[in-house]
Amino acid sequence: MYYSTICNSPLGELTLGSDGKSLIGLWIKEQKYFGEPIQGQMSPQNDLPVFLQTKNWLARYFSGERPSICELSLSPIGGDFRREVWKILCEIPYGEVTTYGVIAKKLAAKMGKQSMSCQAVGGAVGHNPISIIIPCHRVIGANGKLTGYAGGIDKKIRLLTHEGINIENFRLS
Repeated sequence: MYYSTICNSPLGELTLGSDGKSLIGLWIKEQKYFGEPIQGQMSPQNDLPVFLQTKNWLARYFSGERPSICELSLSPIGGDFRREVWKILCEIPYGEVTTYGVIAKKLAAKMGKQSMSCQAVGGAVGHNPISIIIPCHRVIGANGKLTGYAGGIDKKIRLLTHEGINIENFRLS
């Protein structure tokens, strides 16, 4: 059984998903892959401890604090490859960016391979089910291109700006 609740934010309405113990999803309204990978309906449940903790975390984040990802119990649903990519995303410091290529190199080294496909990494980043908290917005394309954010490039720009990143150094296309 999966549960959901709504959380208002400066980015608009967010939907939180849980298995009852851990956060399994945080989706921006109308984002690409909304609700993925949950099959079927989620039961509305506003008072789960993980939802209260996540709402507090988000309030602090949007007020300018830098809450740690470790404060929350996260359990994103995905295959081994995607989960490994999401772990690397969690290592990107607040206010910094990295590229799909850097993530691919880290993942290849971790898996004992010579190389890793940037496109495969990009697919895993794009299917991150816990937006904002697992900071996929901090990943940019080669040559500083602002690309690929399931919530929309406008939301990515707002999150990067919120974290103090000067986006004037990046390209939109």
